[in-house]
Amino acid sequence: MKETFGERFSRLRKQKGLKQEDIAFRVNISPQAVSKWENDISSPDISILPTLAEILGVSLDELLGNEKEKPIEMIPEEKRKDIDKMVFKIVVNSADGDKIRVNLPMPLVKLAINSGMEVPQINGNSALKDIDFKKLFELVEQGVVGKLVEVESADGDFIYITVE
Repeated sequence: MKETFGERFSRLRKQKGLKQEDIAFRVNISPQAVSKWENDISSPDISILPTLAEILGVSLDELLGNEKEKPIEMIPEEKRKDIDKMVFKIVVNSADGDKIRVNLPMPLVKLAINSGMEVPQINGNSALKDIDFKKLFELVEQGVVGKLVEVESADGDFIYITVE
């Protein structure tokens, strides 16, 4: 089933850790108008769509549902990048509004895994404790890239792990 504008807007807003009131304040409208968008009762005026996309950190195409998320890919061995030039990205958007971005060079991730170091919990987030970073690294070694992990915790935190 295709995601409606309201569902997509709500998801993107929550991923950024923003409240309806935050959006309303930034585009000078009422929070009730934002609620109506998210419930697909009405749509934003076309003139504020670029501002909304900027606030949410997405392209206008993605906001409107015309851009597909990049899929997880299995890259054939002959087309793979040197793993030492890849980046392991961890994104945490907490329900409390914290936004954490960690970009780790793959050689550092490999060193940590091979030396038995545990990846520290980011911001005390318990949703990360069950992620097997060694298995993720093994997938990358086999040529898997893209968004490898996407978690929405019971606390409303959004966690993404991507390898590029």
